[in-house]
Amino acid sequence: MSGIRQDNIPRAIATLAAGVLFGFGLSLSGMVQPEIVLSFLRFSDLGLMLVMGGGVAVTLLAYQSLPRLLGRPLLGGVFEVRRAAWNRDTLLGSALFGVGWGLCGVCPGPAIAGLGTGNFDLLWAVGGILLGALVQGLRAR
Repeated sequence: MSGIRQDNIPRAIATLAAGVLFGFGLSLSGMVQPEIVLSFLRFSDLGLMLVMGGGVAVTLLAYQSLPRLLGRPLLGGVFEVRRAAWNRDTLLGSALFGVGWGLCGVCPGPAIAGLGTGNFDLLWAVGGILLGALVQGLRAR
């Protein structure tokens, strides 16, 4: 472990655990199957609405209550509010994200988690995600 500082090990373990939990939740909910996501987007199967609503509710409660209960984050630092500004790039990026999600039925998290389930057709989606990130990075320079 020559590249990892000792004080970053708890953060790395927490990040890995959160990623595994997130991937497991995506797989369990069916979000790694583009057919299920597309049927949700066509309003023919609203099961994912409950999954997303549950995720939003838990996140809202955590964002509102944890700073009061803990005082500071468990792994150091401070809780802070970061204001995000809407601009043309944010609007264009979110529109492209929505169109891509609607066309292929996956977004980045479920696409990567879906690879873990053996759905290698999702490599096309991951390739598109990487290409979009590359174009955005080159454009931002």
